Amino acid sequence: MVRREEARLLYSRSHSDSTQRGGLKTQPDFDGQYIDGPITFELLAVAAIVPRQEGPDRSAAVVHTSQLAVDPTYRIGKLSAAHNKPVSVQPNEKIGKALSIMMLRDFSYVPVMTTPREVKGVISSEFVCNCLAAGKKFVEAQDCMAPPNIVEENSSLFDAMDGILKHGYVLVSDRAKSIIGIITTHDLSLQFRQLTEPFLLLSEIENHIRYLISRGNFTLEELKSCCQEESDGRDIRGVSDLTFGEYMRLLEAPARWEKIGVSVDRLELIKSIDNVRQTRNDVMHFEPDPLEATKLDELRAFALFFQKLRSATD
Repeated sequence: MVRREEARLLYSRSHSDSTQRGGLKTQPDFDGQYIDGPITFELLAVAAIVPRQEGPDRSAAVVHTSQLAVDPTYRIGKLSAAHNKPVSVQPNEKIGKALSIMMLRDFSYVPVMTTPREVKGVISSEFVCNCLAAGKKFVEAQDCMAPPNIVEENSSLFDAMDGILKHGYVLVSDRAKSIIGIITTHDLSLQFRQLTEPFLLLSEIENHIRYLISRGNFTLEELKSCCQEESDGRDIRGVSDLTFGEYMRLLEAPARWEKIGVSVDRLELIKSIDNVRQTRNDVMHFEPDPLEATKLDELRAFALFFQKLRSATD
């Protein structure tokens, strides 16, 4: 058994001819597993492996592609919070202990459990306030708990979302029904920022580039001249119809750059646009892992650069 990142290195050629002939798979599929989650290598069913053929056409000796299908569903178990075992209290423990845990650790929820598999309820700050407002007296943890909201780690994140928004949290169980984590609305908001921020930054940066180019008042013929030959079939009506590569091609000519009228180093700007272009390709291909922190910082910095430049030139 290895960790997911180790599995990725060993399994990085999972869709190549040589690895397919080896008949390897991981359980669970490493693209759907938490980054530090355990993964086991297994052999594909013998029937799924096509024997190696002799002769010039060796590409036929592969595993049937249906056996290598990747699960595209975003599972709740991929969130890091789903693997942070929550602090819990016993049902007969004093309520003061649960409240102290919540206050000292800035928790909003504490599960009431007897074993890793037995959840009796969940104490929440909201439920405590409701009990107090209703004049309810409580001494032990079991006196002030609501029914638990539990989902399995292989559940779809979007299926579990309604429960998280309704209850404010969800307890995550593994295949053995043991509680392995808790996800709150705060965790959910952080996850969606991680998933959406690269797309939003790329959109903002591209709009800034288009605005910058529009300062040059280029003719339609000038814009079309930057398009590759294979792009001739596209209907180019303005700068918004160009690609990142075509933005760069347009700005490469010093004479065109002069028309924009900003005192920014042309080559450095083009280099930054090229870096964004490469990052955009990774993001738009929906890589299973989050965007690297360094690349995300580059996007943030480039967007901030354009914001400052625009405020200075408007």
